[in-house]
Amino acid sequence: MERNFLLTIEYDGTGFCGWQRQPDKLTVQGALEKALSTVLGKEIQVNGTSRTDAGVHAYGQRASFRGEFGIPSDKLAFAVNNRLAGGMKGKNIPGPIRITDVKEMPLDFHARFDAKGKTYIYRIRNCGIPDVFQRNYCYQIIRPLDIEAMKAAAEPIIGTHDFACFQASGGTPRETTVRTVYRLEVVREGQDIFLVITGDGFLYNMVRIITGTLIEAGLGKRQPAQVAAAIESGDRRNAGHTAPPQGLYLKQVYYELEEVPGYDR
Repeated sequence: MERNFLLTIEYDGTGFCGWQRQPDKLTVQGALEKALSTVLGKEIQVNGTSRTDAGVHAYGQRASFRGEFGIPSDKLAFAVNNRLAGGMKGKNIPGPIRITDVKEMPLDFHARFDAKGKTYIYRIRNCGIPDVFQRNYCYQIIRPLDIEAMKAAAEPIIGTHDFACFQASGGTPRETTVRTVYRLEVVREGQDIFLVITGDGFLYNMVRIITGTLIEAGLGKRQPAQVAAAIESGDRRNAGHTAPPQGLYLKQVYYELEEVPGYDR
């Protein structure tokens, strides 16, 4: 009997050439599919929700796959995680990829096409002394950032807009660059500044360009009115720089609109 599994996956993107499967390159999707294929005894290909770039991390990537499998869903994560950790069974030593949840879904469910929204977190370390041990997990800005200026610059981004100015070249061409950002919060916790952004979808490098734009506002290089003008122009040259991938984390994927933070019910 055919079954359809939805996986929730966390991973440290350091050392991977992104999510998407690529010939002769180590990717998250490729490593996950190899482990699943070994455990299930047949070739498995998964459909991921977000094609994260090299160096980007995830707390809650989602992926689905279908087939005829006898393994109980509650045993699948254990077996695959053991394989992803290099066979360290019983040692509690995680690998760089870990399945955190497995659910059986209706056969017509698709992890990517049924997604209603996503939340990303971007972590900025704002400290005068760089930390070599944090270089793969945040964007380190030495100069002080004005958190209130960043919050003010974030306001024009919330809502439904044509976000062409926040799209990098090189991504998959889209039918439209109109997206809805339901929530964009800028939160300081000690030396860390977190950007938490939820939307119905994101263009290529959109979150990283928004981050670069808000950082420039925090450094006094850009005014909130300029952010609104950049969106209106639709011109990538009017937005800020692209923040590096290391600070970006896919936090959560939503399949019910009622669960999306900031969604106007």
